Amino acid sequence: MAGGGLAAPVNGAGGVVFEAKITPIVIISCIMAATGGLMFGYDVGISGGVTSMDPFLKKFFPVVFRKKNLPNANQSNYCEYDNEGLQLFTSSLYLAALIATFFASYTTRQLGRRLTMLIAGVFFIVGVALNAAAQDLAMLIVGRLLLGCGVGFANQAVPVFLSEIAPTQIRGGLNILFQLNITIGILFANLVNYGTNKMKGGNGWRVSLGLAGIPACLLTLGALIVTDTPNSLIERGRLEEGKAVLRRIRGTDNIEPEFLELVEASRMAQQVKHPFRNLLQRRNRPQLVISVAMQVFQQFTGINAIMFYAPVLFNTLGFGANASLYSAVITGAVNVLSTVVSIYSVDKLGRRILLLQAGVQMFISQLIIAIILGLKVKDHSNSLSHGYAIFVVILVCTFVSSFAWSWGPLGWLIPSEIFPLETRSAGQSVTVCVNMLFTFIIGQAFLSMLCKFKFGIFLFFSGWVLIMSIFVVFLIPETKNVPIEEMTERVWKNHWLWKRYMEDDHRYRDGIEVNAIKNAQKNNKVGGQNNGSAAAL
Repeated sequence: MAGGGLAAPVNGAGGVVFEAKITPIVIISCIMAATGGLMFGYDVGISGGVTSMDPFLKKFFPVVFRKKNLPNANQSNYCEYDNEGLQLFTSSLYLAALIATFFASYTTRQLGRRLTMLIAGVFFIVGVALNAAAQDLAMLIVGRLLLGCGVGFANQAVPVFLSEIAPTQIRGGLNILFQLNITIGILFANLVNYGTNKMKGGNGWRVSLGLAGIPACLLTLGALIVTDTPNSLIERGRLEEGKAVLRRIRGTDNIEPEFLELVEASRMAQQVKHPFRNLLQRRNRPQLVISVAMQVFQQFTGINAIMFYAPVLFNTLGFGANASLYSAVITGAVNVLSTVVSIYSVDKLGRRILLLQAGVQMFISQLIIAIILGLKVKDHSNSLSHGYAIFVVILVCTFVSSFAWSWGPLGWLIPSEIFPLETRSAGQSVTVCVNMLFTFIIGQAFLSMLCKFKFGIFLFFSGWVLIMSIFVVFLIPETKNVPIEEMTERVWKNHWLWKRYMEDDHRYRDGIEVNAIKNAQKNNKVGGQNNGSAAAL
């Protein structure tokens, strides 16, 4: 590491081999940036454990506290936690993230990836402070909203930062590092909740919420330390600075070919004045449909319902408070390990096989859970025996593991690799927005659905798993080992349905060429001035 790593070729879009080393600055920058995923995961995992703690419920949600501890003979156990305010505590974060994404898209492009991550870190720190010191529900919700703004900015900037700063040969692994950090954050939150629930004095929930300050500070510190990406600097006209940063992160002086390609890519991207309008054109329909559908399906697997409310769910099934938190720790650990499996298998086995195998595993596990709960858990008694309780935890772990090596990382990976250059940033924004929207919907509705559907909630999600698996069979092509620039020729034009949307591709390319000629003619009028500026640089 100290020697700068091993030299390795980096293939450009045009087949040019770029010289690059795996330098310490790349590794450190990527690890620091990926703490944004750690913060996101901690936010996902912490809410379910906190909302199962009696002191927290007694202070902010006394109605839920009374329903839980003074059960009514006419009230179903499945409805103990059914409360709009309690659901808003969890889901408000994702509503704020949805709105913040629109602003983050602008700052990522105009102000840079590094500054956007710094903004995310500041939002996180302020949100954590408000949550940990909350005296009433309004203060608690405002804190969650600020955390949501941090999530929106971090989810927009961090994956882009990781993609642009990493050499090609380790780009895939470093990208999934963000998803891996999300799962580690969830596990960390579950462990914290398990420990703070034992604290005396009734302030364990404050410690749980306050410890989110650790990943928040790491992200902020990382944003202060790391440099912005060469792509971002070049995109904002800071060519010499971009070249200097590229030389540092690649660990070589031979960076001219890659630098010229970055300059050209930036020039081409700036020619597209309305990327969101282009996104709606017919030739981009396959990518848009698949990206949106994958975000909807990812949430309707039921994964976030389980991750948000795992302790609450296990409590509802008759586990004690400590047992439910301990079970959530187990599912969190399975989530982390299974994400590691995805890192090693996605480029070997392919995307489709992982999605389809996981579909079968998720469907069967949820179906069996529904049958057990339907037969063994009655509305007004916590009658799940020790043996069945262990079996349910095993089934939940089976479900979580299959999601973690398929729809979890692939729900982000596939959309990131199927859009063409001219609509890639717009496609990423739509992907994040749709994901946050449906995360909010599930977070806001799950406890009410649990009350209405009872054990049928697992049948509901398993039905969606069946639908999404059919979608994969017919409409998601394999993109393993296909270069992004060759996606149209090798994937879309060979698909039984999507090839119909590629018929106008030649006319579109001809239009691009005509526009390029017009732009070139227009630029020739000020060519002398531009050349003078370039020489000055």
